[in-house]
Amino acid sequence: MTIDAGSLTDVAGIRVGHYERSNRSWSTGTTVILADHPVTAGVDVRGGGPGTRETDALSPMNLVEHIDAICLTGGSAFGLRAADGVVDELADRGRGFSVGTEPHQVVPVVPSAVIFDLGRGGHFRHHPDADFGRRATKKASQTERRRGSIGAGTGAVAGGLSGGIGMASGTLVLNDEHGEPTRVTVAALCVVNARGSLINPLTGRPWEAHPGIKTPNANDRRGLANHLDDIETASLNTTIGVVATDARLDRSEATRLAMSTHDGLSRAIRPVHTLADGDTMFAMSTGAVDLGVTERTIALSRLSALAADVTALACVDAVIHATPMATVPSYTSLCPSALR
Repeated sequence: MTIDAGSLTDVAGIRVGHYERSNRSWSTGTTVILADHPVTAGVDVRGGGPGTRETDALSPMNLVEHIDAICLTGGSAFGLRAADGVVDELADRGRGFSVGTEPHQVVPVVPSAVIFDLGRGGHFRHHPDADFGRRATKKASQTERRRGSIGAGTGAVAGGLSGGIGMASGTLVLNDEHGEPTRVTVAALCVVNARGSLINPLTGRPWEAHPGIKTPNANDRRGLANHLDDIETASLNTTIGVVATDARLDRSEATRLAMSTHDGLSRAIRPVHTLADGDTMFAMSTGAVDLGVTERTIALSRLSALAADVTALACVDAVIHATPMATVPSYTSLCPSALR
């Protein structure tokens, strides 16, 4: 098994698009995860204050078997309007759940989740709308590898430091029933806007190790500790994200994969899943790789463990690539010596 700070787009057939506004009166954005073809999906909501749309559609007991996209956005409940733009853009492309005999008679199902970023660096009522969702969908690309304070992570704050978008990917080699190796990819994208902290105040390093970070020098550690002592943690937050794989999973298995990502959140963020967080994680399966193994339970357990690993790394990746906001420093602005 190998893991690195790769991209969600390391899973073939998955595209990522961002659109944001960041100036004196705006600090928010939207991120769309678009599949080239309909995919199986699942979701698990653990936080006490979630803002979501169409999550019930992902239940294995319900009708819709596949989805085309997931929308992650700022703006709290207002920001759910961004999903309207994703739905409209997909409908214009003839993508969605067929409800008639004509090609245009489709209803796109776009599960969505929001973070609370209202008023951060901008006007309280400046939040994503349908235009954000449509623009992010149009920008979706297989080559998108940026992270940090972009898209849905533009106005994110995590434990008193700038949050943002982070990604990581990993590969797993499983032997099929004939002993032949099967290579599976699992990747995560997280929008980190947590009430809890990702940084150990004693060491100045993230709770979860990241290959780009070393222990900062004593001066940087003191500056970080002083800042963390002085801050008042925001009361409304949320970490949301997606884990994707090319392994062929059914909806129940995709739901289990989404559940396992919360183990990664708990390793990277302390505390997590508080009453004030709306932590929501989705899973997407493109189905390109048939696991073809006799011990499917073992294979799924290993996939779940890898999903937790890449989620934890993606969370840290978000914070170390974030840039300072008007009143909120970033981790690397306080601890530049931590960069390898």
